[in-house]
Formats: sequence, structure tokens, C-alpha cells
Amino acid sequence: MEDYQLSREVTVGSTIIGGGRPLCLIAGPCVIEDHAMTLEIARLVALTAAEFGIPAIFKSSFDKANRMSVTSYRGPGMESGLATLAEVRQETGLPVVTDIHAPDQAAPVAEVVDLLQIPAFLCRQTDLLLAAARTGKPMLIKKGQFMAPEDMGPVVDKAAGAAGLLLAERGTTFGYHRLIVDMRGLAVMRRFGWPIVFDATHGVQLPGGAGASSGGEREFVPALARAAAGVGIDALFLEVHPDPAKAKSDADTQLPLVDLPTVLKQVLAIDAARRAVMEGSPE
Repeated sequence: MEDYQLSREVTVGSTIIGGGRPLCLIAGPCVIEDHAMTLEIARLVALTAAEFGIPAIFKSSFDKANRMSVTSYRGPGMESGLATLAEVRQETGLPVVTDIHAPDQAAPVAEVVDLLQIPAFLCRQTDLLLAAARTGKPMLIKKGQFMAPEDMGPVVDKAAGAAGLLLAERGTTFGYHRLIVDMRGLAVMRRFGWPIVFDATHGVQLPGGAGASSGGEREFVPALARAAAGVGIDALFLEVHPDPAKAKSDADTQLPLVDLPTVLKQVLAIDAARRAVMEGSPE
């Protein structure tokens, strides 16, 4: 029984995702902490992707509106954050993606970024989805931690006016302070016909597990990324940081930037083997 089908293609800036094209890397720090550091991370993401011959999209947030504690760092705000993302885009040539949390953010953010991200907690917010779709930009929608993969159908319907959709798996709530990743969800969401993204770093999150913030199990990021590549994905989402222990958000889950080449090498080897098997000519 066939459990894999090619998605339609989605154009994000100068990059095309899906339709059997090479795996795309979506990477960057969880939140913009510093303008210069963000640019340096973007340069390294671009360089790493070029070395592996794959397309890349840079991701970072100007505001993390869903932090657990009111005292947690949220980001530089929309005006300053978008200025940083615009410079990343201009200097590196990478398309950029950031998340929005309210309908009135959609239009101004879409003027700067190539892809609008809908956070998992907000994936059923009708007004947010409709506002994002009206911008004419493609959308990256993360499946809610509280949702079954098949329940993304109505979400896809709400966002039907968008220039294209990417659907992301980032784990499902399993009791308190625990997420699990059901790899069947990747295959289920592929039935909607849009490219599938696996968010390996949020998949190891322990929501609220660190008291006033979320904890995580970073050591399992490579394993989950390899597993997702075996199932079949169109893009791999990784939050990366030069020193995760000092990160102002998701310190327990971001991948050390120095480890990015190793993880990519493993994931791309598995992706290549899967493609060969699916084409009926394993090497």
C-alpha cells in the first residue's frame, strides 16, 4: 500500500519546496536576541546549506507572545525585528520566515518576509489564518500539540486563499510536561497534498517542564530528524544557536550551531536512501 505521495510545489521567495525537490532546511534562532548575532547565524545557515547543496530559509521570531512567564524575554518587537530580518534577507539572499500572533500583524509582516508562520497554539485561529492568507504569501502552519494530524483538514480549508501551505509536525501533548512525535502524522498530513515540514527541535520540548519556562531533551533532536527523513519530509525545521545554554528562549531544545552539519549529513543520507527506495532503485 502506497504511504507516500509527492506534494504540490510551494514557492517561498527564490526557493521551491515540495514536488520531490531537494530537502529544504528551515533554520535560525528561536527569537531575535541581537541584530549582529542574528546576521552571523544567518550567514552560517546559508553557508552550511550551500555546502550541502540544499535550499534554506532563515527563521527567527521578533516576538514570542506565548512565553510561559510574563517576565520571559519575548524579542525586540515587530519594527526592530523586521528590520533585522530584512537585512538578513538582503545580505544572505535567503528567504525569511517569522511567526505572527494576531491578524493585524499579517499585512505589515508580509511586506518583509517570504513566508508567514502560524504558531501551533494558534493553528485553529480563524481570523489569524484568514488574515495571513489574504496577504498573498505562503504560510507555514504548525499542527497544534492538542490536535490529531487528520484534524488539520479544516485548518487547510481556512487557509485556502494562501499562495501555498507548508504543514509542520512538532509533537503532540502526552500527559503533563511531555510531547511525543507520532511519525504516522507526517504520512497523514501528506494526504492534504501540501509539503510536509518536521520541526525536530520543538518536538523534544517539555512544555512548562522548567517551571517558568519550557524544558527539553536536546539529545534526541538528531534521532527524531533521522526518523522523519526516513518517513519522508519536504523540509527540516531546526532552531539553532551558537550557545544554546545562554539562549533567551528554548535554551534546552535549540541545536548548537556547530552540530548543524553533522545532523544535516545524517538526515540527507537517509533522505537520499528513501528516495532511491521509493524510485525502486536502491544503491
